[in-house]
Amino acid sequence: MTVSDPRAFLTSLFNAAVRAADPMTGIRAHLPAKPKGRTVVIGAGKGSAQMAAALEQCWDGPLEGLVVTRYGFAAPCQHIEIIEAAHPVPDEAGLVASGRLLKLVEGLTEDDLVIALISGGGSALLPSPAGNLTLADEIAVNKALLASGAPISAMNVIRKHLSTIKGGRLAAAAYPAKAVSLVVSDIPGDDPALVASGPTVPGAGTRAEALDLIRLYRIELPAAVLAHIERQEADAPRPDDARFARNEVHVIASAGVSLEAAAKAAREAGIEAAILSDAIEGEAREAAHMHAALAREILHRDRPFSKPIVLLSGGETTVTLTGKGKGGRNSEFLLSLAIDVDGHTGICAMAADTDGIDGSEDNAGAFADASTVTRLRKTGLVPAEMLRNNDAWSAFNAIGDLFVPGPTGTNVNDFRAILIL
Repeated sequence: MTVSDPRAFLTSLFNAAVRAADPMTGIRAHLPAKPKGRTVVIGAGKGSAQMAAALEQCWDGPLEGLVVTRYGFAAPCQHIEIIEAAHPVPDEAGLVASGRLLKLVEGLTEDDLVIALISGGGSALLPSPAGNLTLADEIAVNKALLASGAPISAMNVIRKHLSTIKGGRLAAAAYPAKAVSLVVSDIPGDDPALVASGPTVPGAGTRAEALDLIRLYRIELPAAVLAHIERQEADAPRPDDARFARNEVHVIASAGVSLEAAAKAAREAGIEAAILSDAIEGEAREAAHMHAALAREILHRDRPFSKPIVLLSGGETTVTLTGKGKGGRNSEFLLSLAIDVDGHTGICAMAADTDGIDGSEDNAGAFADASTVTRLRKTGLVPAEMLRNNDAWSAFNAIGDLFVPGPTGTNVNDFRAILIL
């Protein structure tokens, strides 16, 4: 079996992965029973507006609410208000949205129901600094975390100890109402307490662990932030807190389900697929070395798999910023991979974020193949220097290889597909 247009084939797999994470399917399967009292919808994340629109279509009864999503990610809703705010660095709009969400769940009774629509990106979209901290402090924390190379799980353990809304605090504020959280997971391992730093799901990570992580990853935080997290009042609610006893949590979409859908689509097209993992973490450029080595082994030696085959993986890699270029973890992964497969004809790859945005630009990721490095050099660029400067976006933009599908309405993290023919 041959593929006449590798990029079109890889794009079809990405589309299959995104369709499998459609919030409508998961929401319909996990609708809670209607309450005696009010139904209040809250939410945050890059897929929260689409989740709200899906809930409105499924819900047979009155509801009201508010969700916050990234600028440009809104969806039309009739009863649920959509607020847009900044991601990945928080802004004033997110601060206002956080305050309004906390106000919305005040004064509820045990007869009321809170439906929380949570997806990745909610951490940045819900700035709500604790104690004497300010929005500027939270922005500084976010920038430091993004530059640190720490995995998302570590970032969110730290974030929840600096907030009045994360770490289950939003659900605690809704008590005694019952809270049902519907979560689209972008976290390796799918721990719902880590998605968006768990505004409605308390997690096991402690303040002591947060301090250990700050030291481990040498995260440089403002003095006021360090002083706050050293104090006992920074402790986050525990999962065994009585305020969460009636609450329910459902992960309605995840990377694993999306990768299985992509593998099925590949096999239906006549290409075997192998899912390496749905939980790959670590430096993007280092993860690329492993993927490239495996691709070369298959291409030249037909081991451990025979070609043609497409290798699929998910999870969330990280980028420790040392340069000043433009990019994201998926484009950085691909530039590193392109250098490793230079001249190895028969390898074509895509890496993209399933929410449609990689980093801070408008692309989800990019494409790379055996000719990428040669084509970059023809434009006068030096691929290794671009990688060293964290400037993968500029590299792929220069040769027209960015992948720009636009916002997808969901978010189950990275999607990587490497076709070997």
